[in-house]
Amino acid sequence: MKVAVIGYPNVGKSSLVNRLSSSREAIVHELAGVTRDRKEVSTDWNGRELTLLDTGGVDLEDSNQLARQVQAQARLALQDADVAVLVVDAKSGPRPGDHELADLLRRALTPVVVAANKVDSARELPLAAEFYSLGLGEPVAVSAAHGLGSGDLLDRVVELGPEGEGPAPEAEETVRLAVIGRPNVGKSSLVNRFAGEERVIVSESAGTTRDAIDTRMHFDGRELILIDTAGLRPARKVSGSLEYYTTLRSRSAAERADVALVVCDATAAVTSQDLRVAELAMRSGCATTLVLNKWDLAPELDLDHERARVAQKLRLRPRVLTASAKTGRNVSRLLLEAVTLADRRATRIPTPRLNRALAEAVGARQPPHRQGKRLKLLLITQTGVAPPRFSIQVNSRQRVTRDYAYYLENRLRERFRLEGVPLVIDFVQRRERRASVV
Repeated sequence: MKVAVIGYPNVGKSSLVNRLSSSREAIVHELAGVTRDRKEVSTDWNGRELTLLDTGGVDLEDSNQLARQVQAQARLALQDADVAVLVVDAKSGPRPGDHELADLLRRALTPVVVAANKVDSARELPLAAEFYSLGLGEPVAVSAAHGLGSGDLLDRVVELGPEGEGPAPEAEETVRLAVIGRPNVGKSSLVNRFAGEERVIVSESAGTTRDAIDTRMHFDGRELILIDTAGLRPARKVSGSLEYYTTLRSRSAAERADVALVVCDATAAVTSQDLRVAELAMRSGCATTLVLNKWDLAPELDLDHERARVAQKLRLRPRVLTASAKTGRNVSRLLLEAVTLADRRATRIPTPRLNRALAEAVGARQPPHRQGKRLKLLLITQTGVAPPRFSIQVNSRQRVTRDYAYYLENRLRERFRLEGVPLVIDFVQRRERRASVV
């Protein structure tokens, strides 16, 4: 069951979502207008699965372009919801903006619960009664800060919602795809193009996206979860607590993803910060591809040069693809690449094929030797997936050099098409067998 959480700016919607879900999924800050896109947060209550749709603050009198986009996102959440929760500030009392939202909700014909937030003690309970004036039934007094009334609110939501089970559990074949990169490179535009709708707000101003927004979609028979993220700037340029927390959300998005698309601005080529973002994704265990977005604006860019530079700078040698979120060029190709990378990250290679590849690598370049004794590579097996992990039995770990370990990693990557996929190789020393004395 989907529950849209709607209200005027700075009434505590995101705080309430965090309280109802017992999480910190939604960003909370003392500044008004922090939440802009609609964010889905899963929870359950008395055996019912709920999806809370956190939305930005809606002021219907605000004609600013960004405010209108926030309003549009809230309306889309309302259309998608089974129940709406109108959050109001009990301490401020009913405001004109609350009445305007109440009129909007009555026209939507969606069951509505009024949550009178910021009732932080029993003596403040009478404050909620003022909101009978909204004409939406009995208000529920709640405190996002202290938890008062949260159970009553969830009981009312479940009572008004449809019968039946909640959303189906996530399938094993689901691919979690994080779209990350510097600010203003077109990440949100690309996500909207993938989804085929205005799922997240797009603006020419950098920093519009502030949270990691999950969007479910299907592609080529597979379920994908797109994770749009806030732009990542160098640490020295991060200013203020809000940007600090949005940066943390972007980093955690990479950690929970299977694949990362590192979006770059083709008009600026691949920058040093783009390379740092790619390193971040790969250290998180993501399979990674770099995307030169806005390719329609950079016809003169030397693509071969950019690819060679990325291969030289990044150990995992991710592919560099081109696309245009504006025109739709190569967008389907990016999704196909993401699904393919996710499958390769989770693949298990048969041991005979691995050992043939190891023998070819040794034949092409002999292992190093120290103090007159040569390193011997005896056997390779795969011990894990997502990311792939391999174990190579050797006669002496001390004879394994970093240079030769990188060589073997690159040979495995080339042989099994694992460009951009993190690999882990463990060198395990086999004890020498000694002849028994009779």
